[in-house]
Amino acid sequence: MSPPTFLLFLLLLLITPQIRTTAAKTSVPKFPAILVFGDSTVDSGNNNHIHTFFRGNHQPYGGAFPGRLPTGRFSDGKLVPDLLASIIGLKESVPPFLDPSLSDEDLVTGVSFASAGSGFDDLTSLVSLVIPMSKQPAYFREYIKRLNGVVGEEEARAIVAGALVVVSAGTNDFLFNYYDMPSTRRFEFTIDQYQNWLHNRLKHLLKELYELGCRKILVSGLPPIGCLPIQMTIRSPPPLRNCSEKENEESRSYNDKLQKLLPLLQTDLPGSRILYVDVYNPLATIIHNPQKYGFVKTERGCCGSGLVEVGPLCNELTPVCQNPSQYIFYDCIHPTESTSRIVANQIAQLLLQNF
Repeated sequence: MSPPTFLLFLLLLLITPQIRTTAAKTSVPKFPAILVFGDSTVDSGNNNHIHTFFRGNHQPYGGAFPGRLPTGRFSDGKLVPDLLASIIGLKESVPPFLDPSLSDEDLVTGVSFASAGSGFDDLTSLVSLVIPMSKQPAYFREYIKRLNGVVGEEEARAIVAGALVVVSAGTNDFLFNYYDMPSTRRFEFTIDQYQNWLHNRLKHLLKELYELGCRKILVSGLPPIGCLPIQMTIRSPPPLRNCSEKENEESRSYNDKLQKLLPLLQTDLPGSRILYVDVYNPLATIIHNPQKYGFVKTERGCCGSGLVEVGPLCNELTPVCQNPSQYIFYDCIHPTESTSRIVANQIAQLLLQNF
């Protein structure tokens, strides 16, 4: 080997490990499973298996899902946890835990315990007869018991400790208990007090998940509630269709408190990593700059008039838009898969920076 060739060979040997290290830092971290708790933003079909009218297992929901199946997801396609599971290399979708056909393979790589219509406040779930956040850990205990039987207790503990845990709820608490429907909460609490009360409920949930072995947890903040089509319909009927700045300001206040709370809670729970997920700013950015992201409609959903249709009101008899990917919302509350994909990609960046 000539001297110049030898020097080049030596140089390559020296820089190759550095190249590999740099490449590794740009890949999304791996998790053995994904475990999901929350409301309709992350319910992949649990409500199909309980006695509630609040379901998304009918057309036109699921029109963009593989096989064009209405699975129970309140979307035209996949939800953020589905997309995250794909990004981190686990699987293409996250099944509901209550699905009687749930396979052992899917069990091991994670499920959703979420229930559409749920909230941190148990009173929220009474409206729609769904599974409140406080009851979802009971199903998680059943999951752990079944997981122990599949992989053994030691491996099950490792899976739960290494799993990416997603907690997404809170919007329904404000819609059902404070803004839109008759409730005692408005007489019991100021908005500031209700936010604090919900945060205490969230703290209790996170401590319970920690005690059950969870260590890597993502907690979603509120979206710009005042820009949800249903809230625009109630607060600013056509032809105005403006966001409710008051409700958006209260969403920001809730999120600011949550951002301060989570690091304190992480300190109290040794070995935990609890991260705040900002969904407010990504959604607000899309809503105010839709063309930049390929959207056309921001103030109404794709289903029906887009003003009031959700759940049973968005059904097989309801006309839908021709191109849901151009809409931020699929019904009057829930985002399209196109919107969820933007949020999921931003969460992937959060994972990259923190795990």
